[in-house]
Amino acid sequence: MELNLPKNKNISILPIKAFSDNYIWLIENKNDAILVDPGDHEPVCKILKEKKLSLKVILVTHKHHDHIGGINELIRLYPNVEIYAPHNDFEFNYKTVKDGDLITLGKPNIQFKVMETPGHTLDHVVYIDNKHLFCGDTLFACGCGRLFEGTYQQMFNSLSKISLLPKNIKIYCAHEYTMKNIEFSLTEDKINKQLIKRKEKVKNMQITLPTTLKEELETNPFIRAENVEIFKQIRIRKDAY
Repeated sequence: MELNLPKNKNISILPIKAFSDNYIWLIENKNDAILVDPGDHEPVCKILKEKKLSLKVILVTHKHHDHIGGINELIRLYPNVEIYAPHNDFEFNYKTVKDGDLITLGKPNIQFKVMETPGHTLDHVVYIDNKHLFCGDTLFACGCGRLFEGTYQQMFNSLSKISLLPKNIKIYCAHEYTMKNIEFSLTEDKINKQLIKRKEKVKNMQITLPTTLKEELETNPFIRAENVEIFKQIRIRKDAY
């Protein structure tokens, strides 16, 4: 699989907490800001003001309100902001993205490749460069998104596509679910030493993200669905009922 992922230099990435467990990701490039899934404008505006950043671009992974709820107010405050999103009936103006698109943002240029990942919703996309994956609610640390619209096969296919990305890529999920996901994963994969170590590592962490694809391939049962040991454990549990 030829990925041809873009390389971005001189960017920094900061999590902005929103609601009870959401992360809005802020990508900084000098004095410019790119936001991923701003569900709430208030914490975003506070950070932009503190850091004296100008909002240039918003990237949307999918249509759920906790990912887009802050956009209309941000448009009012930053009327020249550009918005990229999958095709949908959004109330705001945006540029449609689809699988395989290479989008170029700002000056100096920042580029991300778009990958469609249906499952959590049918419209879901993720944004990728050679070091970063902004995956919304498709993949979580040690978990994956709930299926609201897609099928199990669609989610499996989406996670399989992600599994082919570079192993050192950093994964920026949209929710802080890590400890709960690890606890569930241990019910299915009790003998996984890497998973046990991961629980110990994150137990006192306030922010557990980003993770890496390597870590997910070692510990996440959903992205490891073809693993023989995972199948054995699930079959044992199923036979017990």
